[in-house]
Amino acid sequence: MPSVQLLGGQPQASDRGIRPFSPAVRAGDFVFVSGQVPVDERGELVAGGIEAQTRQVFENLRRALALAGCTLDDVCKVGVWLDDARDFGAFNRVYMECFGAHRPARSTVESRLMIDARVEMDVTAYRPPAAA
Repeated sequence: MPSVQLLGGQPQASDRGIRPFSPAVRAGDFVFVSGQVPVDERGELVAGGIEAQTRQVFENLRRALALAGCTLDDVCKVGVWLDDARDFGAFNRVYMECFGAHRPARSTVESRLMIDARVEMDVTAYRPPAAA
């Protein structure tokens, strides 16, 4: 197996343009998931506030993690970007709901995002590849 394995096809956005990155990358026992924003399968930004958008981001994270046979339980580090720090409390409620008792390390910052979204997240997971 190559030392770095690209997982999934290049994402498309609502403009049908191909994005120059992989949804996830496996490097040994670690899986790195690219930043996920609250877009649906068609690349359209989901309607709703921070809670609806956070739930969509978690759905996108689950899908990207599955490319490597991982789940949220395998996540060891989370990076979070919030467009507005006032969303922090509502974001945290959904975050705790989605992770349950699992508590990975996390960094959270307020930052303008590249699209008109309220939240973006990336994760790092740890899961040795299944034996061939």
